[in-house]
Amino acid sequence: MNLQHERNAGLCGQLKLDRVALEWGALAQRVANEDASLADFLERLLNVEVTAREERKRQVLTKLATLPSVKTLEQYDFGFASGAPRMQIQELGSLAFIERAENVVLLGPSGVGKTHLATAPAYRATQAGIKTRFLTAADLMMQLATARQQGRLREYFNRAVMGPRLLVVDEIGYLPFGREEANLFFNVVAKRYERGSMVLTSNLPFAQ
Repeated sequence: MNLQHERNAGLCGQLKLDRVALEWGALAQRVANEDASLADFLERLLNVEVTAREERKRQVLTKLATLPSVKTLEQYDFGFASGAPRMQIQELGSLAFIERAENVVLLGPSGVGKTHLATAPAYRATQAGIKTRFLTAADLMMQLATARQQGRLREYFNRAVMGPRLLVVDEIGYLPFGREEANLFFNVVAKRYERGSMVLTSNLPFAQ
């Protein structure tokens, strides 16, 4: 590495241009071989960094979403769950319901893939740069109860309930809600109404 390479590496480090630091040399050589302009070189170099930052953002959003696993709508077995409304489910992949701040409720018996169908649009949302959070109903209730006991309920609502544009609450009804839990959950839904989307799954009939 010559002195200019060292200086460039140092400047990239100061500016946190990690991908530029890795690729500028090879890219400069390709541009020279193609007899392209300096403007072409700069454009390609900036695109390299933008692409890298977008990928890092997707990785961070996926980690923060706390998904149980990575699932896609393309992987869902409609042959197994023959009663699932294919067109409506596939439409979830457009993420238009998030733009409209609408909610989605997935009901059905255990084993038909409700969690898969809740996870798939959540994962797609993270890849689209949308802040997302996935929780089971039991975990949500436990965190709400802990926040209330510690006097941090308002903080928890602002950060964990209102922070994500998409909030997924899985397995509602697997554990019964007491009166306090029901009130807390109602507040979650009420505060997000027309302000952020939710996907809810349950094995209970809609009337319950």
